[in-house]
Amino acid sequence: MTQGRRLPCSLWFVLLFAAGGLVLFIHQQDLSEMVQQQGPGYPPIHNTKNNVSSPSSTSVSSSSAVSSSSSISSSSPIFSSCASGSFSPESWKKLSSVLEARQQLMKEICAKYKSSISKTITRHHVKHLFVEDKYKLLYCQVPKAGCSNWKRTLMVLAGQASNTQSIKHDTVHYGDHLKKLDSFDRQGIMHRLETYTKVMFVREPMERMVSAYRDKFENPNNYYHSLFGKPIISKYRVNPSWAALKTGNGVTFKEFVQYLLDVHRPVGMDIHWEQANQLCNPCLIDYDFIGKFENMEEESNFLLRLAGAPPNLTLPSFKDRNPTDKRTSMQITEKYFSQVSTLERQRVYDFYYMDYLMFNYSKPFKDLY
Repeated sequence: MTQGRRLPCSLWFVLLFAAGGLVLFIHQQDLSEMVQQQGPGYPPIHNTKNNVSSPSSTSVSSSSAVSSSSSISSSSPIFSSCASGSFSPESWKKLSSVLEARQQLMKEICAKYKSSISKTITRHHVKHLFVEDKYKLLYCQVPKAGCSNWKRTLMVLAGQASNTQSIKHDTVHYGDHLKKLDSFDRQGIMHRLETYTKVMFVREPMERMVSAYRDKFENPNNYYHSLFGKPIISKYRVNPSWAALKTGNGVTFKEFVQYLLDVHRPVGMDIHWEQANQLCNPCLIDYDFIGKFENMEEESNFLLRLAGAPPNLTLPSFKDRNPTDKRTSMQITEKYFSQVSTLERQRVYDFYYMDYLMFNYSKPFKDLY
């Protein structure tokens, strides 16, 4: 009788032990599958809640700010699955670290200065982004920051040209060969923002502004001289000649600065001297790659290797507009700003102040505060 009463307890114990073993076995299998999915070269599984570049933090609703679709971390999938090409492990790691720091700074500046802006993305916010579907790239154009050569590169990636050297300037800008993100419906826009690699390149803001002035006003350009030159000369020049008013030729740098700083401009802004943060909206769109014109060749080719582009494709460096002109440098920029007053220099710096903060550029002149 005693043995008969104890038997159910023994069986119960055996059943509990077997169930525990089964649970442990299933858990081990799950862990094994997760490790296999990570693949070689990936870091151990850990909590990525506080990792700003973690893929786990990128899910967003279709109406909110879009976060990065891929990490710039050297241990992220995009790095582990790409060949380093001509980059040494040291330069690969260094560039990765620089790009991560730029992303982090952008998040901090946006949190500090732009936290109250609406997070809803409209077509207006993406009108300067170009789409390359094959390699899943979104490129925000910032004119005078390598824009023409990057568009050439996108055309080659899309199979519309065999090489960048054969693509003329007018074909790049007026051929309508590249798709723009705002040409898609809402679903197409949000899908690409959430899954494609988002790229922008910037340049020292006041240098970029001088480059735009030299390109558009110191060289023959009927469009800019007529649309911008005539009203600028009419408003800011004392006793303008009839010829200047008729053609819009000969806008001085000081007149251009007066126009830029005027809250009642006689003609609107233009993409070539608009602030980069206004063109690309980096507080709404979380860019995976923020490159700089000052290191354009290395960073562009780094991005192309990340994207899995053909190994022989590199960003061209030629200057096809006004090729006899020297490239605008900080030395040339200083020369142009010596033509305006200290107050005007300060006000131009203030105009581009958010670009200086977001993209971590130093004050270009000692007398700025």
